Amino acid sequence: MIDVLVVGAGPTGTMLAGELRLHGVQVRVLERDTEPTPVVRSLGLHVRSIEVMDQRGLLERFLEHGRRYPAGGFFAGIDKPAPVELDTAHAYVLGIPQPVTDRLLTERALELGAEVERGRELVGLDQDDHGVTAELADGTRLRARHLVGCDGGRSTVRRLLGVPFPGEPSGTDTLIGEMRVGAEPETVAAVVAEVRETQKRFGAGPLGDGYYRVGVPAADVAGERSAPPTLEEFRRQLEAWAGTDFGVHSPRWLSRFGDATRLAERYRTGRVLLAGDAAHIHPPVGGQGLNLGVQDAFNLGWKLAAEVNGWAPEGLLDSYHAERHPVAADVLNNTRAQMELLSTAPGPRAVRRLLAELVQFEDVSRHLTEKVTALNIRYDFGAGHELLGRRMRDVPLRQGRLYELTRTGRGLLLDGTGRLSVSGWSDRVDHVVDAGAKLEVPAMLLRPDGHVAWVGEDQQDLFDRLPRWFGAATG
Repeated sequence: MIDVLVVGAGPTGTMLAGELRLHGVQVRVLERDTEPTPVVRSLGLHVRSIEVMDQRGLLERFLEHGRRYPAGGFFAGIDKPAPVELDTAHAYVLGIPQPVTDRLLTERALELGAEVERGRELVGLDQDDHGVTAELADGTRLRARHLVGCDGGRSTVRRLLGVPFPGEPSGTDTLIGEMRVGAEPETVAAVVAEVRETQKRFGAGPLGDGYYRVGVPAADVAGERSAPPTLEEFRRQLEAWAGTDFGVHSPRWLSRFGDATRLAERYRTGRVLLAGDAAHIHPPVGGQGLNLGVQDAFNLGWKLAAEVNGWAPEGLLDSYHAERHPVAADVLNNTRAQMELLSTAPGPRAVRRLLAELVQFEDVSRHLTEKVTALNIRYDFGAGHELLGRRMRDVPLRQGRLYELTRTGRGLLLDGTGRLSVSGWSDRVDHVVDAGAKLEVPAMLLRPDGHVAWVGEDQQDLFDRLPRWFGAATG
């Protein structure tokens, strides 16, 4: 009996595997593809995902391979400066290709003891009160306490569960790929700048060694999106929009994406859960997809580990759907809005011009930036302090930094009073006394994902709150 089977070795699946292993949960990741994909579907990490990597001690690895950019000007490509003083110690976007992110998260999961098996395709599953039976294409049957589908927008897990996936089909497609360009760089840059005055889905940016990342609207909506476009399709569409095909040749990979938006009706069906694109798909505008999946895994990992390890309070695992489903719904909504703003039709272009005026106001710019970067998320923990339900930014402490204390994946009581105790929960919650901490509150209890679960200074009040997230006291 395996503790958890994770189906899909993309960033959501490998992030989840690492989170589970922090708590000693046995994890096996099954991936259908025999080799990692070279396709660069995501170009970077937003602020909240950068914080997540810092909370788990992974950020330095990512910084070695990435490039920092201002955290603003990416809502529908409206080029405006980033808002000042975002509520984070990491006010930047980290440009890093998805294959690198995949590799770094896989390496982390393996270091922690997860098993990652490629060429292993799920074709069937069944569950009962005690576990899940997974059937693979080669006839192998595996038994696990829980299974999590992180297997993308065409999720086999979701289909086998029969979970409805309502939403809107694609109305427009975009071709994307990496290829060599014969035209001079100055010519490419000038033509791209001209075309992007009216068509924001058009672009060609240098990658080095003569290669460019090229994106161009498709002529039609593909019936089967898994079939890659041809180089000739790229040439025709480049000619149609730019009057030149730039002499493109020697593609490394070619792909297409649509603007469908769909959201699974439920993230949990018994012992089987969905995360990442298996639970939600949306247009890639704003670069939120990979980030949304990684943050799903960050929310789910400790809760599923608590269930496996036997101390989860009632309803903890169900809180994954309750907290993350509305977040995905908001991402679907804002990406739909952004796609409208990218339209070349007169009406959307008029709305875009109006929004471009509005984002010059600091409050509007901040609101949109925090929405896309996931800094605005506040889970519903009930009435209480304004910090309740929000993630806590990194702050300096006498012992170092707050995020350095969260790398074990345990809960944390940050105590500025020196009078509090987590007696009975010390096997699940760390207690750090720091009278000089810049908290602006006497003390706070953080969940393993860094969200504030309690604020105050009364010991009994704390004892009343601890069981909600960390189960019954022991000892």
